[in-house]
Amino acid sequence: MKKQTTGKKPKIRHLSDSAAILDFGGQAISLSTSPRSSLDSYIFDMAADGGGNWEQTYQTMRGYKIVPYGINNDFPVMIRDIMARNNLAPGVLHRKQNLLTGQGAFLYENAFDGGKITRRWVDDPNISAWLRSWDYDRFIDQAATDYLHTGGFFAIHPLERGYRLPGHGRRIARLEFVSAKDARLEWADSRNIDDVRHILVGDFETACVNSGLRSYPVFDPTDPGRYPISASYNYTYAFGRNFYATPGFMGAIRWILRGSDIPMIFRHVTENGLNLAYHVHSPQGYWDRIEEKLREKYPEEQPEEIEARYKQAKKKILDALTETLSGKQNAGKFFESIDSYDDDHNLITWKIEPVDQKIKDFVEAQLKISEAASSAITSGMALHPSLTNIMVNGKLASGSEMLYALKVFLHFDTRIPERVILGPINQAIAYNFPGTRYQLGFYHAVVMSEEGISESERMKNN
Repeated sequence: MKKQTTGKKPKIRHLSDSAAILDFGGQAISLSTSPRSSLDSYIFDMAADGGGNWEQTYQTMRGYKIVPYGINNDFPVMIRDIMARNNLAPGVLHRKQNLLTGQGAFLYENAFDGGKITRRWVDDPNISAWLRSWDYDRFIDQAATDYLHTGGFFAIHPLERGYRLPGHGRRIARLEFVSAKDARLEWADSRNIDDVRHILVGDFETACVNSGLRSYPVFDPTDPGRYPISASYNYTYAFGRNFYATPGFMGAIRWILRGSDIPMIFRHVTENGLNLAYHVHSPQGYWDRIEEKLREKYPEEQPEEIEARYKQAKKKILDALTETLSGKQNAGKFFESIDSYDDDHNLITWKIEPVDQKIKDFVEAQLKISEAASSAITSGMALHPSLTNIMVNGKLASGSEMLYALKVFLHFDTRIPERVILGPINQAIAYNFPGTRYQLGFYHAVVMSEEGISESERMKNN
């Protein structure tokens, strides 16, 4: 049987200057001419055009159609590498995660008091035992890390094998975290994430060569016990994107890259710069006289031998001059030279001039760029500089500024991340323990100013 061909020319869809998609109608092939070594320029250009739309069509991986995560299907890996090279961004995200998760996740129920909604923190022995059986704290830390870096995270929901809940099947045994670099959404022709039916798990950093691909049905929150094992993608919607979320600091990536460049710039200046302190002008007549005296002293020697003696004498003089001009132990020393005139009455004299390399101006300019980058990074990561120990205008924030910034953060910036990060666990609690009103939430101890604390309990007295 002959293989049928459509004879149609592929449509070329440009994703960036170095990436494109060949669309054959029933099949699509992605092409890239961007080497992984050009991380800076690639990510810089990608951030400049808003990250590009890598969700226009699918990629094929080991027989599966997947939604690419990034133009080259490596966005989580690139974020990892960018963060590893920056001195500020990882610490800012780590501080934000600590502020978000507070003292940890605990059970609570909502209470209504005087028209206000408050949380009443409780303990349920059965729910707590189930949580401890699979190390839920570690899962929360991992989920929060991926969420803050990419805007979402993947999880696997296996059911218990034996025990069945009366009336609705087996319980959810635990939740398993899957790194964003190791999971992809299956392609949906509608380009609607609600129509995604499977999540693929494998080592996408190595194109799944050794790991292969494992396919899991998408977790159904309306029927958690539908599949023996399923997977979920938990995320905050990113404007204009059909499938994957993107981090809130997407626009600040260019500043992160520039901030990472500054230490390397200083390194290259130190290693490759001339670092000249003086420019020494030596008179040609002085060297001519030395050479002439050598000829008079050694008339029997050949020109090559005189040249060798001349070079040795010149090196000895310049070495002595270098020793005098360099080294802190030579402070207070001086160099003496005697001026004279040649036969044409031209002055023969030495001149030593200090070299101004403008290093101070260069360093100050780079430090200003670093300060701008630091400010842009913290702003892009939605964390007040006072909560990151970053100096603004040469000073650290006061205690009152830090306290106010913390209160604003806890009041306005924790609700959505808490709902997404703890969502899969709270769905499991609701399913495993029918009728419970309890759910997990992040507990934050009330932080008060020193004036509001009794003198014996103040930090300076402890």
